[in-house]
Amino acid sequence: MALSRLGCCRGGLHGGLLGVGPVTVPASCLRRVLRAPEPAPAWRALRHPACCLSTKTNPKALLAAVISQFKYANGKYESFLERTFPRFYLLYSTFLKGFRTLFSEAKEIRRIKLNMSLQKIDFHQLPYREMERLRQFRRDLIKAIPIGLLSLPPFANYFVFLLMYLFPRQLLIRHFWTPKQQSEFLNIYHGMRREVYPELIDGLEQVTRFVADQQLRSQMQELCTQVQSGSHPEVAKLLAVRSLFTGHPLGLQRLRVWQVKALSRILFLTPHLPIFFLRYRLRSHMLELQHLDRAMLKLGVSELTEEEVKMACYVRGLNSTHLSPSECQKWLKQWVKLSCELKDSEVSLLAHSMVLMSTNYLGAKE
Repeated sequence: MALSRLGCCRGGLHGGLLGVGPVTVPASCLRRVLRAPEPAPAWRALRHPACCLSTKTNPKALLAAVISQFKYANGKYESFLERTFPRFYLLYSTFLKGFRTLFSEAKEIRRIKLNMSLQKIDFHQLPYREMERLRQFRRDLIKAIPIGLLSLPPFANYFVFLLMYLFPRQLLIRHFWTPKQQSEFLNIYHGMRREVYPELIDGLEQVTRFVADQQLRSQMQELCTQVQSGSHPEVAKLLAVRSLFTGHPLGLQRLRVWQVKALSRILFLTPHLPIFFLRYRLRSHMLELQHLDRAMLKLGVSELTEEEVKMACYVRGLNSTHLSPSECQKWLKQWVKLSCELKDSEVSLLAHSMVLMSTNYLGAKE
């Protein structure tokens, strides 16, 4: 269009020169024709490439660009929190890591359940690590269900968040504890179950006074005296009195009510239930531990990581927070040796061994 205008102007000039008559050309017309093209607006150069994508752009490339921008903005936000609010950032990062770990474990549990269904195998036939994941995830889920129910009413989630901040030990599962809180809370829980250790040992000594077999009675009383004096018992001495824990007086179905409640507290089970239900839960949990021990023996205690060894010891009654990995591994080997020697009908001895074997082991009293 500019060229056509220029042609018209030149034609008018030539017409004037040839005698057709003078033609006046406006100066504004010449300026518009001869001026240089204007540069593109600066804001176009600053736009993100994702904003310039057309509707025909590959959706995967668009999604990758959006995710990249989100990660960049999230990184900036986390850096700001870490510099400005370090204490809040610690809670924020712990919760974020906890949700990621929980989501990853949920996917792993789904895979394990699917394999169990396809291969038609039971819980006790699984490898040790998969069995332990299922056991721990089930306990975490039981603890998290009440919080989920409290969050259902409108606007109740804000109140629940406040409660979780004020009472993290009681309301949060282990994924949302900071490393400092994990050590602190494990010590608190062990202190709660350790309160019943002396009571349980004294009860064992009193009950065995009425055992008819003199040899078994003296062996059991000697074992209790050894633990009360601060010594750590040998596995062979525990196995020597195993017959006392199958029927009268120390079999699981013959234990007194206070003994069943004390053992339930050691396993972190609520003692405020009917006695028949407490016996059932105690038996099922001890059989579950025994299945785990047999799977652990098949895997090998030395194949476990330091964290797995410490947690396995803690679940079985030993406060492993103050012990080295080698000390925990040594104790765990003794426990597995005892557990795999016992029959299902002798799980009462295994439950009492959580007290007898952990009371005086090295620094477990701290």
